Amino acid sequence: QVQVQESGGGSVQAGGSLRLSCVASGYTYSTYSLGWFRQAPGKEREGIACIDTDGDGSTYYADSVKGRFTASQDNTKRILSLQMNNLKPEDTAMYYCAAFQPRFGLSWVASAEFGYWGQGTQVTVSS
Repeated sequence: QVQVQESGGGSVQAGGSLRLSCVASGYTYSTYSLGWFRQAPGKEREGIACIDTDGDGSTYYADSVKGRFTASQDNTKRILSLQMNNLKPEDTAMYYCAAFQPRFGLSWVASAEFGYWGQGTQVTVSS
């Protein structure tokens, strides 16, 4: 059974930093990718970071976090971390991690809809 668990959320002031971790288990790691999403109240879920572990290893970042957030993965591909610097109030959201198998013809965000999700960790940034 695939399990995904996020941790590391909390409350910080604007300009502060947090580090989120996602630990996944229960599957063959070489066939799955991990990605970070977030959803703020009243807004659609947004895919913010994913490492292309089956391709060239490049990392995708949403424009809203580019230059401030850094994703990294351990050698086992079981843990995906998200270092978040220079946090802004608009970063306040529930952050989710998803384990998924990339689907031909779909973006990683769309592929993740068919994957396994954690319960999320709350990030609150005050001004």
